[in-house]
Amino acid sequence: MSATYTILLEDLRLAMRLGIHPHEAEPQPISLSVAMTVTYPAAPSADRIDEVLDYDFLRDGILAMAQGPGFALQESLCEAVAALCLTDPRVEMVTVRSMKTGIYPDARVGCEIRRAR
Repeated sequence: MSATYTILLEDLRLAMRLGIHPHEAEPQPISLSVAMTVTYPAAPSADRIDEVLDYDFLRDGILAMAQGPGFALQESLCEAVAALCLTDPRVEMVTVRSMKTGIYPDARVGCEIRRAR
């Protein structure tokens, strides 16, 4: 019997180029959260990482994106993160949320997308 889990990467804080305005040309603080719905052929039985999705690939991939040229739109960033998640065939659905945390003194602004196979 298959087993479905939600794997979470919550509130990863980093600095990256994200935006269209001149003042956003430099890296700015961003928060990213990801929820992946993952299905395995069976529930893990041996308590070993090789039985499940190792989420290091996700964090490492996002950090690599932050070192790149950046994105004009939060929508594009979220799509890139979702595509990264879906490279693992066990991921059936992913929700990605990005938040710019330093744009306004009284609010955060963001984007959330949900993608499925």
